Amino acid sequence: MSVSSIERPRRRKGSVARRKSLFLGLLFVSPWLLGFLLLTVYPLISSFYYSFTRYDLLKPPNFLGLANYVELFTTDPHFGTVAYNTLYYVGLSAPLGVASAFLMASLLNTEIPGRSVFRAIFFFPALVPAVVTAMVWAFLLNVQYGAINSTLQGLGLPVIPFLSRPELAKPSLIMIHLWAQGNAIVIFLASLQDVPRSLYEAATVDGAGGWHKFWHITIPMCTPVILFNLIMGFIGGFQNFTLPWLLTGGGPNQATEFYTLYLYRNAFSYFRMGKASALAWILFVIIVAFTITLFKTSARWVYYAGGDH
Repeated sequence: MSVSSIERPRRRKGSVARRKSLFLGLLFVSPWLLGFLLLTVYPLISSFYYSFTRYDLLKPPNFLGLANYVELFTTDPHFGTVAYNTLYYVGLSAPLGVASAFLMASLLNTEIPGRSVFRAIFFFPALVPAVVTAMVWAFLLNVQYGAINSTLQGLGLPVIPFLSRPELAKPSLIMIHLWAQGNAIVIFLASLQDVPRSLYEAATVDGAGGWHKFWHITIPMCTPVILFNLIMGFIGGFQNFTLPWLLTGGGPNQATEFYTLYLYRNAFSYFRMGKASALAWILFVIIVAFTITLFKTSARWVYYAGGDH
């Protein structure tokens, strides 16, 4: 018997075994594949199609082309206000949140009594559900019976209408955002632990003070994590919904009518699913553009241990 005739059955057996392994592998991952296709891919494709239609859930979608997008950028009376409110909130909350989290993590990284207790206290807001956070801050900031304004009244000071005046509503939401930076603090603490001690020792030998060590060692060594938290802050800011919806409902006078609130109203209050889908895809493009811009500019200020910038 020739060698080729012996190898042929072996190859067949090997190919059958590979096909069987492939089938078993696909069978085991099929629940995830079905969930991914039905809950992610299909909604994405559907929303992209609906963004070019007039669709109210009751009648079949009517194809309109780019009419929804043209309306948003030309004739929609609220889109400009919504875009301004969102950019105002994101432009302040994301960098301020990263800066405050980094400063608090730097303080919690020092040798202070009860450091573990303080770390738990600062991380606790990240564990609280957003609905509970909204209820707590609604009580604290209420003009009539809120704890903060009651204290001010007790001291003979005027009350502060945190959420009932347009010029104070967005800064109040930004303040709440700065309070809930537990996740970013934990990530920064892990990054600070990885900064080589030898760099601080060498700087001390050279006569550098605490501020110079922080500015020239701590911050540069943590810039990759700063970039990560900044990107996550921008993405989370653009998608912010729960707190403004529960605390202000978009008011007063549309001062906190953010992008996601306006999208929600078009979808589930006005049943303009086509316009809501167009809003969702515009938001997707904006987030991608911001993320790409941050990555492009990061080459100038992000330091990596391997020497690349």
